[in-house]
Amino acid sequence: MRLISKIAPGWWDYTTLDRKILDDAARLTANDLLGLSRKEFTVKFYNTIEDFYLAEALEYITSWRQATKDRPAGICGPIGPTEQLPLVARLVNELEIDLRYCHFWGMDEWVVDGKVADIKFPLSFARTDMELCFNHIRDDLRMPLENIYFPVANQEEYIKSWNKARCVIMQGGQGEVKHWAFNDLPRREGQYKDNPPLPEDHCKLGTRIVDPNDNDPECTHFRWWRGAERAASGGHSRPFRNVEG
Repeated sequence: MRLISKIAPGWWDYTTLDRKILDDAARLTANDLLGLSRKEFTVKFYNTIEDFYLAEALEYITSWRQATKDRPAGICGPIGPTEQLPLVARLVNELEIDLRYCHFWGMDEWVVDGKVADIKFPLSFARTDMELCFNHIRDDLRMPLENIYFPVANQEEYIKSWNKARCVIMQGGQGEVKHWAFNDLPRREGQYKDNPPLPEDHCKLGTRIVDPNDNDPECTHFRWWRGAERAASGGHSRPFRNVEG
């Protein structure tokens, strides 16, 4: 039988992996991590936190600089960290980058009492993107509001936006805990009580499925976590994040 999670006993996560795998991972050195680089997967180290945030901000710039009228382009970015966002605005203004053909996709949003938080919510991810970045870009350079997309309860329009422009880069967020890329594993119950789904079954899921056992008809591609146990588990790989009201 697999180990019980040390984070959330009712769920599958990295603490349920074989102890030998966890011990092997713990023994990796800095040079070992660099050695994991391979084709289309590059490991980079930054000497200072400032250099890291600048590198993250520059990914916005390099993505947007590829945008043209005939081939618009953009980037999908998280909230967490946020230190790169003011740098993005400063770089756009200093380099005078015209964003009229550029696009941006927000990666996450909170859910409060079962409803997606609006931009007035103090912790709103959309609000953070606008207040720390987009509102600081010069009026003559600003991205059209219709080119800025944030997750909402009805995902149809958000999903359609993926066909409006090429997403050059999808940045990763700070998912330190219970983070299994963009699809989280199911609850530890039913057919998955003793073992998680096989990789080939997991790969059949649509994008950003948080709870494969949840049959909520309003959200076929994006699901949010409900309940204090999951809200307290520290998961960071979901598009909607639950706030208990």
